[in-house]
Amino acid sequence: MRETIIQFGEGVFLRGFADYFLDILNKQGLYDGKAVVIQPRPGGKVKPLQEQDCKYNLFLRGIRDGEAVSEQYTIGSVSRCIDPYIAYDEFTALAENPDFRFVFSNTTEAGIAFDPSCRPEDTPCLSFPGKVTQLLYRRYKLGLNGFIFLPCELIDNNGDALKNCVLQYAVHWNLEPEFAVWVKEKNIFANTLVDRIVTGYPEAEKDTLLPLAGFDDKCMNTAELFGLWVIEGNFENELPLQKAGLPVVWTDDVSPYKKRKVRVLNGAHTSTVFPALLCGVETVGEAMNDTLIREFLGKNLYGYILPMLGDTEENREFAKAVLDRFSNPYIRHLWKAISLNSVSKFTVRVLPTMTDWRKQNGEWPKSLVFSLACLLKYYKEQEVSDSPEAAAYILDNDIPAILANCDLWGCDLSECTDAVLEGMERLAKDAREAVRWAIS
Repeated sequence: MRETIIQFGEGVFLRGFADYFLDILNKQGLYDGKAVVIQPRPGGKVKPLQEQDCKYNLFLRGIRDGEAVSEQYTIGSVSRCIDPYIAYDEFTALAENPDFRFVFSNTTEAGIAFDPSCRPEDTPCLSFPGKVTQLLYRRYKLGLNGFIFLPCELIDNNGDALKNCVLQYAVHWNLEPEFAVWVKEKNIFANTLVDRIVTGYPEAEKDTLLPLAGFDDKCMNTAELFGLWVIEGNFENELPLQKAGLPVVWTDDVSPYKKRKVRVLNGAHTSTVFPALLCGVETVGEAMNDTLIREFLGKNLYGYILPMLGDTEENREFAKAVLDRFSNPYIRHLWKAISLNSVSKFTVRVLPTMTDWRKQNGEWPKSLVFSLACLLKYYKEQEVSDSPEAAAYILDNDIPAILANCDLWGCDLSECTDAVLEGMERLAKDAREAVRWAIS
């Protein structure tokens, strides 16, 4: 097959998401192209993949129609790997191939950032946008068309952010103004939203899964069944993902899908994490098997989150999928891990639903306010991982002062003081009885 896609990132996410999508397209005969994988950082992991001819096994596992399902795929959509730190000329030679059309990337949330120390003569630039600029400038010099960028980094407006970094480098490196015009007119930087939990190499289950792989697969990968790729624009004629039956949405605006994910999936996590931990429930799966905690989660989800988001059939289907994902027996998702940086998470994921409900109904949503009470009790009594300033302020101040601190929450929550204090008093007596009170 031709090489048509440049992929920055060899990690488990892209191999369990975009490369799987590409493999399905190829196997259905809807597309004829493979990806060249670029190692974005020194000391990356392209070598093991290259050593097994870029083939690996992917196991997608989860709940479907109430039943546990495991599906195995042998992925062959990667043609080769390049470490630009030892093969820079091979990397920049990609600019010469007119068949390349798309660029996928997942370089972590911090990957799309401008680094002023990068120079055009670096071999290569350390930053991901710097490498992209080097590649684009060579392609521009060759008089070829640009690329369609589909970044998968989990930041808002990821396509716009990458484009802005490239344009910053064009100025910083004193490149001719015509290059910046070419970047804008001959390239597309699409904003996207990706959603799939990819759990990587199954170390604890390798004795069970390796015999199924058929070879000593050091790059074996696991992920949940659920997947969603929302892309601004429509390139279905070139990349027929929907025709292949893949969970892809072409849209003019990613933001409603982002809002739904943040409020439903992330909001359900963040509003449940501390009630669950205070009740001694360690994982999301255990919470879904705990009648009380599951009822609490359902109260927040169907009683408050969906009504404020829009209680549509599509949103309800998404909520149902979220509950199936939380029940996935193949993923052991610790609430302790979910609890990291919960002050900022609560502000973004839960507080908007609370304030929307308050504006519409004239009262605060009881079980969501109780979630806040659980957060504060946990932060005052347990070791937490959050910004030192936020953790110290909660530890050292009383509840009225904490709730009135606009720097913590983005607004004054003093109106919630009595309800939060009552929740904390009930938690001090019996956490499970307090949860029952919160959903009564």
